[in-house]
Amino acid sequence: MHPMRLVFAVALSSAVPLQAQSRSVLMISVDGMRPDYVTHADEHGLKLPTLRGFVREGTYADGVTGVFPTVTYPSHTTLITGVWPAEHGIVNNQRFDPEHTMDGAWYWYEDQIKVPTLWSSAHAAGLGTASVGWPVTANAKDIDFLIPEYWRASLGEPTNADDRSLLNALSRPVDELSRIASRVGAPYMKGNDTSLAGDEIKTMYALDILKQHKPKFMTVHLSSLDEEEHLHGPFSVEANDDLEHLDGMVARLAAQERANDPAAVVVIVSDHGFADIGHFVHLGTALVEAGLMPLLTGTPSGKTSWQAQPWSLGGMFAIMLHDPNDAAVKQKVQTLLEQLSADPANGIEAVLDPAQVASLGGVPEASFVVTLRKGYVPGTSLSGALVTDIPGHRGTHGYNPQTTPEMRASFFAEGRGIARGKDLGIVDMRSVAPTIAHLLRIVLPDAKQSPLPLN
Repeated sequence: MHPMRLVFAVALSSAVPLQAQSRSVLMISVDGMRPDYVTHADEHGLKLPTLRGFVREGTYADGVTGVFPTVTYPSHTTLITGVWPAEHGIVNNQRFDPEHTMDGAWYWYEDQIKVPTLWSSAHAAGLGTASVGWPVTANAKDIDFLIPEYWRASLGEPTNADDRSLLNALSRPVDELSRIASRVGAPYMKGNDTSLAGDEIKTMYALDILKQHKPKFMTVHLSSLDEEEHLHGPFSVEANDDLEHLDGMVARLAAQERANDPAAVVVIVSDHGFADIGHFVHLGTALVEAGLMPLLTGTPSGKTSWQAQPWSLGGMFAIMLHDPNDAAVKQKVQTLLEQLSADPANGIEAVLDPAQVASLGGVPEASFVVTLRKGYVPGTSLSGALVTDIPGHRGTHGYNPQTTPEMRASFFAEGRGIARGKDLGIVDMRSVAPTIAHLLRIVLPDAKQSPLPLN
């Protein structure tokens, strides 16, 4: 356990003497679900009886202003800590790997989170915890029943059967994944299956944990909607069909939670919204042409010769310098970025300096962050045109949440004591974790936002 969490656990053990008064909470994340999928379901021809019931019978937000950047791992970590990425330490999905030595590693491990989480706070208060498929949970010792999101080289619809053994080794308690497989009659996914079939497996396993162990606080991450939106765009036929199936999974999970505890509160969240895209911006080509990075980064010469590299953050780039204290290189990069941003055809919204990024709670290690206009997305080419077209109807996220309303995430809550039909308007994502903590009657010491008024 992190030393800060150990001290916190000792303090909390006497701070919450009446755990029996807390309600069970099930928090389900539907990755990439814009709130208007639900609040304007009729306009999109969507049949979502369960999710629409949360609007009618519970309390909801018109939108949740997300974190900077609006990508999955930083957002999910804010949802369970209540602080910005710069504070909790998960600043992107993938690690910055300029010399390509980490084989595409993501921020998988819970010990990379720098502040207490809802799981650690609940566990310290003596409440049972569980999680299925939630990002940044590998090796989380505060989650009693854990199936983390983790894979090696297989993302999307994986093919590496050995990843089942890997996930069995990473899950808690020991061999629980195998025991669940025997009970439900189906093996767990191989690696990280982001298809609808993968979400069905997560739902089956989460239902088994709910039935067998009745955790007081559980998180579940369903990721297939995000996949369909990336491939086909938001509100596409494929995305709409996927969400209609997910609505049924949410219904089953919520029913089991309420069967366990009639006073339970079910919370539906998402990590970010989605926007249509039409153009790649290959910022690396400009850095190569300016002599700031080698064409073949990762070669022995590339390990020492790069001066600046772009780090994709979904709908923006962090610009990382090999030596952040090299004033001449920093000025050269700034001049280049300002020249590129002066041409609207390049799709650049703004070039932010570290102080501006800090005010948004973003990547503290970046020397600059280049935000893109909606419709433009980071590309990976290191030669050729700076901007190229993207064929078909596709989508992405990761844009500045302060300037792109389409990035707003979702929040819906329903259960005993929750107001019916209450609209919270636009809320801050950092307020979600304190709200869950309030329902569980636990303390989340680093969160600064007030709980949302659910009653």
